[in-house]
Amino acid sequence: METNSNISAETEILALQALGWVLQDEDRAQRLLALTGLDPRELRSGLEDPAMLSSLLGFLANHEPDLVACADAIGVPPEKLAVAAQYLNNPGDFT
Repeated sequence: METNSNISAETEILALQALGWVLQDEDRAQRLLALTGLDPRELRSGLEDPAMLSSLLGFLANHEPDLVACADAIGVPPEKLAVAAQYLNNPGDFT
């Protein structure tokens, strides 16, 4: 996988792990598409797009049970997912 130089590899990997978790459940995946306005083609083509990854993490951050469950499943604190979403919204503001 080629990473986007505008975002850290750690943030990109974290977002992709979260996406994998979301897509494991059909209902949750459909809710992601419905709430973000993405379609499967856009989702696939946007895997390195900070805006798309931010939308994914925002989707989780806006539903705390999913945020907590995802964080537990991928082995990170829920706050780390929320911080990653903020970083993806403003990648130039963080060093």
